[in-house]
Amino acid sequence: MEKEKIIEIIARRIAEELKDGYLVNLGIGMPTAVSNYIPPGVHIVLQSENGMIGMGERPSEANMRLVDAGGVPSSINEGGMFFDSAFSFGLIRGGHVDVTVLGALQVDAKGNLANWIIPGKLVPGMGGAMDLVVGSKEVIVAMEHTAKGAKKILKECTLPLTARGEVNTIVTEKGLMCVGAEGIVLCEVFSTSSIEDIMQHTEAELIIPKDIRFVNVEA
Repeated sequence: MEKEKIIEIIARRIAEELKDGYLVNLGIGMPTAVSNYIPPGVHIVLQSENGMIGMGERPSEANMRLVDAGGVPSSINEGGMFFDSAFSFGLIRGGHVDVTVLGALQVDAKGNLANWIIPGKLVPGMGGAMDLVVGSKEVIVAMEHTAKGAKKILKECTLPLTARGEVNTIVTEKGLMCVGAEGIVLCEVFSTSSIEDIMQHTEAELIIPKDIRFVNVEA
């Protein structure tokens, strides 16, 4: 499947999880695409940890004086505002963010998240990920189901953790999984996959409920 289609499937499904009035933080990379698929009539407020609230869609013409936390050109809606990092992280650490959507290197059956470093590789730092996943009311992981064939949904993360037990939902190009006290529940199977395919590409043991939903994402 082409990368653009994978991003569309994941971003479109996550957008359906966002409720009117939510304050939402979209992480660097794939999660930023979620803003393009907000359902009509649903008004959400986007926050960026580098000091912006009320972000708009990615502009057609770049203005490098207005960028998101990943340094990508952004826009701001009427009524939006700018502030310093202290105020931004006050919002995050104060529990005011309803949903954080971010990518992951690994997620495991306990809801643990590893998304900031692969040992031996150079990275700029953790950024706001640790604060966001601990401070937000809900954490949604947006990621491809595997990485070059390697499974990313594991029994236990092997990479350094960003946070323990904070992931609520995982959305990949294959389906939607809910993380609970008993483990990972396969809640939705997308038309791009099957139960057998998802199980084959997932190391963690999946709970298959009787009311599992099959969703057409290719329409």
